[in-house]
Amino acid sequence: MTPEEIAARSETIFDAFRLTAAAHPDKPFLIVPAREGRAYAAEGLTLTYGAALAEAERRAAVFAAKGYGPGHRVALALENRPEHVLTQLALYAVGASQVPVNPDYREHELAYLAEHSEACLAIGLPHNLARLAPLLPAVLEVEDIPPAPAPAKPGSGRATEAAVIYTSGTTGRPKGCLIDHEYHFAVGLWYAGLGHALTLRVGEDRLYVPLPVFHVNAGINTLSAVILTANAIVLPDRFHPDAFWREVAETGATGLHYLGAIPPILMKRPPEEAERGHGLRFGLGAGLDPALHEAFEARFGLPMVEVWGMSETGRFLADHEEPRRIRTRAFGRPRAQLEAMVADEAVREVPRGEPGELLVRAAGLDPRHGFFRGYLKDEAATEEAWRGGWLHTGDVVFQEPDGMLHFVERRKNIIRRSGENVSAAEVEDALIGSALVRGVAVIGVPDEVRDEEIMACVIPEGPRDEAAARAIFAHARERLAYHKAPGWLAFVDALPRTGTEKVRKGLIFPEGADPRDFAYDLRALKKRKG
Repeated sequence: MTPEEIAARSETIFDAFRLTAAAHPDKPFLIVPAREGRAYAAEGLTLTYGAALAEAERRAAVFAAKGYGPGHRVALALENRPEHVLTQLALYAVGASQVPVNPDYREHELAYLAEHSEACLAIGLPHNLARLAPLLPAVLEVEDIPPAPAPAKPGSGRATEAAVIYTSGTTGRPKGCLIDHEYHFAVGLWYAGLGHALTLRVGEDRLYVPLPVFHVNAGINTLSAVILTANAIVLPDRFHPDAFWREVAETGATGLHYLGAIPPILMKRPPEEAERGHGLRFGLGAGLDPALHEAFEARFGLPMVEVWGMSETGRFLADHEEPRRIRTRAFGRPRAQLEAMVADEAVREVPRGEPGELLVRAAGLDPRHGFFRGYLKDEAATEEAWRGGWLHTGDVVFQEPDGMLHFVERRKNIIRRSGENVSAAEVEDALIGSALVRGVAVIGVPDEVRDEEIMACVIPEGPRDEAAARAIFAHARERLAYHKAPGWLAFVDALPRTGTEKVRKGLIFPEGADPRDFAYDLRALKKRKG
């Protein structure tokens, strides 16, 4: 069956998984690269569609017997292990919803996720459950789950909620994107149908995705695409530069998903035999520096296709047709099913070549078709995002006469670090609680490896030396996931403000100056704990 035929015969993405498994039981579905010393699958693991279906159905039977179904949300703190994908599919089978957990969240962030999502259960690894157990019922194994706390609600089909994915916003608290099964089909069919440099061959491809499953990229978008195309996802625990090319070669990967931080790290490594012995046909990602793009492709021998997308959109735009614009920040043209417009504040299209905000929508009668259903418990933010009948992305872009879109900058109060959206307001809230901080503004500064890094501009209460900067960092690190803590910290006398007391971040430093020249470099302190 074609991806379109599978989708047409399915109500949920689990239905599609069952159809694909019936047609291709012996095809690989989930591959874990070998890694010596890892706590699980140290010698590697390949799950076929048939084996994965059997295990997912076994888990689904447990959920069903305990009364779980539509209306129930289950937090998954299983990191990038196969158990996450299998449990996710089991929840989909009974109509329940997953809430994937970022393992780097601090205690107050976990508390917010548990309370806001109203998850009724957490399933996870021991070190994650130790922190989640005080917040909600938590178990290590599906077999140990308690009965559902309330009857399941009526509901089935593509409009059934499948996931709540938390993505940073500008208010200081992450927003919960409601994702249904229609979203899964929309993005899966979109990826399967792109063609050109991103062609997926039914039953022949293996996508190496060294990204976390709590993101839509790995956990929803790629998963949906491989299910509809009878392909496999290669899921390492994380990106390991020392083992990257070996893992790609040993797993037979044919496609790669990347973040902007990955290519420069690989370019800095000494040449190795595996880097040209791989079978990759393409890379797909965002944030590859145009100054590095051509050299990367020449050294490693594969096209790196820049794309644009959001958790809210599912579907993505891609610069995947030749000639690609690899010396620029181009990310593709609007396509038949996904319309785009570059607009001003009044939602009016700006002339080609002029910068404006990128707006997107689905073609046809329903502009929201295949997008996220909305922000959990925040209808006002949902409607604000959709004002004028378009999804407002917050990204400033410009469009060439031929329709090609180019990224310029982020309009929202978001810092993009190694593929993670970090809310400046959230970091400011954490810092202002320090006794050493009288005032603070957080900005993004360029970073040669991570695209952007977080900088805190602090009006201090007391010393202005490196010891004080480190103490403020330590305060932040206790309250934030490691990637959100400031990598740079500058002491300032004042923060320029507007008449309505908003900080004018563009005026903190002299025009044309590099803010990093005024700051302490704290990047070496940004390490995961434990």
